[in-house]
Amino acid sequence: MTFSKDNEPTDPLRAETRLVVSGRDTEAQKGFVNPPIVRGSTVLYPTAGDLHAHRGEFHYGRHGTPTTRALQDALAALEGSKCAGVGLVPSGVSAISTALLSILKAGDHILVCDSVYRPTRNFCDGILARYGVETNYFDPLIGSDIAALFRPNTRAVMVEAPGSQSLEMPDVPAIAAVAHAHEAFVVDDNTWATPLFRRALEQGVDISIQAATKYIGGHSDIMFGTISANAEAWPAISEGIRLLGVCAGPDDVFLALRGLRTLAVRLRHHQQAAIDVAQWLAKRPEVARILHPAFPDDPGHAIWKRDFTGASGLFSIVLKPAPPQAVDALLDSVKLFGMGYSWGGYESLIIPFDCAAYRTVTRWAPGGPTLRLHIGLENVDDLKADLERGFEAFNARQ
Repeated sequence: MTFSKDNEPTDPLRAETRLVVSGRDTEAQKGFVNPPIVRGSTVLYPTAGDLHAHRGEFHYGRHGTPTTRALQDALAALEGSKCAGVGLVPSGVSAISTALLSILKAGDHILVCDSVYRPTRNFCDGILARYGVETNYFDPLIGSDIAALFRPNTRAVMVEAPGSQSLEMPDVPAIAAVAHAHEAFVVDDNTWATPLFRRALEQGVDISIQAATKYIGGHSDIMFGTISANAEAWPAISEGIRLLGVCAGPDDVFLALRGLRTLAVRLRHHQQAAIDVAQWLAKRPEVARILHPAFPDDPGHAIWKRDFTGASGLFSIVLKPAPPQAVDALLDSVKLFGMGYSWGGYESLIIPFDCAAYRTVTRWAPGGPTLRLHIGLENVDDLKADLERGFEAFNARQ
């Protein structure tokens, strides 16, 4: 499902307002605030002439409906004036695979950030390798020194800011400047901040993807992905989506659109609550380090402050050395923090992680067990009390 945005308002509204008004046409919707869910495959033409000429706003359900158009309008407005089009796909991993398949071919070379989302690495080392695309990984802190890694056949660079789980902050504008000098596309996973807190396309990124399963949906009830692209990359992305037959279901599109309306309110609460909990954790004797780019002492803080307008509810912590059973006791004792491999919903989550096994050019040795936390919409004092209960169990098993 694709949509190309033709123009930008001459007097752009602020992001919070755009989230509410974009993609809505109350006249076309017979006065209703929300667009209807259009479930359909076949689109009928009134005359043979219309059929032959493919006249009409919509042609086939896989290529778009009024429901998908509404979401694409709203997302394009949020991405900003550099956005030439938005594709909707069934999941975040689908956004990654579709984007890369759209711009790469056999014999190409791609550079990928070593801190990237692990399914991205699996796709590159699996499907892309079988199709004759070579992947090399790079230190997320490499900056403009990435120039030394380019080859004549380097077609793209994949970044993630901040890095998955470990939250290193790459200098995306510096990397993008080098990539463009070598005529390579820059693909960025912007799930952590969303375009509300970081307009990646305005920072040299050509293709910005999101696992909209996370903050766009916001309620842990859909699988969804988005691919936003600038004018240089959009033709390839649009064609790739069409040829691969990728589309998102109408009910998920509607839920993503509904979630988008409250993104600003939710994300600012996630940000504030996460910083509150992280500051509390930083004072705990069991915690060695906080991995959160919004913290002034974080190595990536200067880049975060320059490139982002906010932070999400996701961060990680490094515990002081402890046996595995102590960490498991903490995880088994908390009640409000669920254990699950996602984030971005209204609920708080916690999982252990270890990047050491799949990093290839950087060494992951944080000095203690690591936990990733997503801070939801619960009362922060209740969350602190829940973690306090976990630390009591943690200490009892030392």
